[in-house]
Amino acid sequence: MSAEHHSSLLDAVKGQPKQVWITAFAAVIAFMGIGLVDPILLSIAKGLDATPSQVTLLFSSYLGVQVIAMLVTGAASAKFGPKKTVLVGLTLIVVATALCSAAGSIEQLVGLRAVWGLGNAFFIATALSVIVGAATGGQSGAILLYEAALGVGLSVGPLLGALLGSISWRGPFLGTAILMAGALVLCAVFLKSDKGEQRAPIKLLDPLRALKHPGLLRTSVASALYTAAFFAVLAWSPFVLGWSAIAVGLVFCGWGLCVAVAGVALAPRLAAKLGERHAAAAAVFGYAVLMLVLAVPSKPVLVAGIVVSGLVSGLLNTLFTGTAMSISDAPRPVASAGYNFCRWLGGAVAATLVGHVAEWFGSPQAPFIASAVLCVVAGALLSLREKKADPHAVPQEAVLVGEEF
Repeated sequence: MSAEHHSSLLDAVKGQPKQVWITAFAAVIAFMGIGLVDPILLSIAKGLDATPSQVTLLFSSYLGVQVIAMLVTGAASAKFGPKKTVLVGLTLIVVATALCSAAGSIEQLVGLRAVWGLGNAFFIATALSVIVGAATGGQSGAILLYEAALGVGLSVGPLLGALLGSISWRGPFLGTAILMAGALVLCAVFLKSDKGEQRAPIKLLDPLRALKHPGLLRTSVASALYTAAFFAVLAWSPFVLGWSAIAVGLVFCGWGLCVAVAGVALAPRLAAKLGERHAAAAAVFGYAVLMLVLAVPSKPVLVAGIVVSGLVSGLLNTLFTGTAMSISDAPRPVASAGYNFCRWLGGAVAATLVGHVAEWFGSPQAPFIASAVLCVVAGALLSLREKKADPHAVPQEAVLVGEEF
């Protein structure tokens, strides 16, 4: 991270009120849920006598419910208030993760992950507004704090999953439940009450109506294709590696750190040089090349490709969202909701099909090759000429909104 970014981050953390730190802590735990199960996929498959295709449903159920719920959370927060929405989300996560640790079958675990995804949608969609509203030093400082929470969560999640998972695959779920219960108590006590706040109403179908804009629709579909490839890496790589929970956790810890660094420090620079849409197109073509690298039947090459893919994913998470936020005239929260609906729908579908693709083609490398094709199509969609100029700056809101998991 450059000295400028480092200084800004230090400035952002000074003198923040308690509710900012508490919400940021809860956000770290919530983001940990994405990669938490990665190191223990093989352990879960063995412990519950499940196939790889069944185990990858842990991602698709989590994401699928989260995708649908994202369309509702904006309206819920506008109607009931941020604090109530956050507390409902955290409560659902605590209950779901605690029950996950006691699941007796893969079907139970998949269903509980769906409840976890619902809670995550309610929490994550609201946490940013809480941090921005309470933070001192303006919106840019709040954004850096939220990004820091994202980076810590993505990198620590696989590591915690590995450490607790080396004892039992139930350990990471129980550990998350305990940490999230602490966050729930702190948020209930210290977050500002919703009473007396004036909130603009949001209609449920507004995000889908925003997708009528051709440019936003193309960007959203391209992002869905890239996110499908992203989850081929996240959900399938552990099965190809076949390593212990600790080893897989360390690999994805490095991956998460790369995602965080590239999203905060590199993406704005690339956007300033090429324009955000052109930069996203270049990066997604690069991701296609990386997918072909991952298809090489060599575990050292696979490990290197996973870690490097974190850098490209960090770029794309920010650049795709920057493009979505600037390409249409829809209000940014509405455009963001429609974009995120498409984006994570791609992840949910990929997590469901990735194991089946390997079975259909009889090769563990097939999901990576299919992902490369999807990324080429995504790059082609982004390369189509737009009437509107390509902005050479990423909207500050975009750095975060696109990272909502």
